[in-house]
Amino acid sequence: MLVEMTELLGRQIYTPDGRLLGEVDNVIVDVEAAKIDGIYVDETSPMLVEDSRPTNVPYRWVSAVNDVVLLKYFPKRVSLKKAPARGAKDVAAAPPAQ
Repeated sequence: MLVEMTELLGRQIYTPDGRLLGEVDNVIVDVEAAKIDGIYVDETSPMLVEDSRPTNVPYRWVSAVNDVVLLKYFPKRVSLKKAPARGAKDVAAAPPAQ
């Protein structure tokens, strides 16, 4: 069964354990290789992605596409890496400004 890329837009995406990740907002295409590279989700579930941040799901994680998109893999929770805060120790070690 062939599916046009535009038909994917708006379909709900579910994790392997049945949790709703969001809806397909765009499809990322590798033009040189002529294949789908990923699925872009603009509004994700806050239970799965910190701050409901937009996410690109690699297409290799997709298990099936029909009325919905079913993933064969998705991390338990996606969170952002925080930059370590500069402490007083770091400031004291910095050379004085001239």
